[in-house]
Amino acid sequence: MVKILLVEDNEINSDMLSRRLTKRNYEVILAQDGDEGILKAQQYRPDIILMDLSLPKIDGWEATKRIKDDPNTCNIPIIALTAHAMGEDKDKALLAGCDEYETKPIEIERLIAKIEIFLRNVRKVNSNGS
Repeated sequence: MVKILLVEDNEINSDMLSRRLTKRNYEVILAQDGDEGILKAQQYRPDIILMDLSLPKIDGWEATKRIKDDPNTCNIPIIALTAHAMGEDKDKALLAGCDEYETKPIEIERLIAKIEIFLRNVRKVNSNGS
């Protein structure tokens, strides 16, 4: 089963997204702040991370940098989830190491499509023995 780490401090958003992802047969691991997100990325090695950028303790930009700097977690795709919708916000998220960017409110079908693209790419690389 595909493991998704959802790093989101807003309980309503976290609950809504985790329920919708679970219905799609994804295993969802929850983290409520950037520090917990880093620890759970190291512990569970999810297939993909959904990272809110406005988080307590360590924000999503810094958490993403730390995950991408760790050789054990650097290849995990990260999709930024944020209400920051300006062009420079997207650039900042991508520079921090996010692989994709999704603005809130989340359009679940578009998010699922992005997740599936990353998962297909990972499967291709793994099946080629790379």
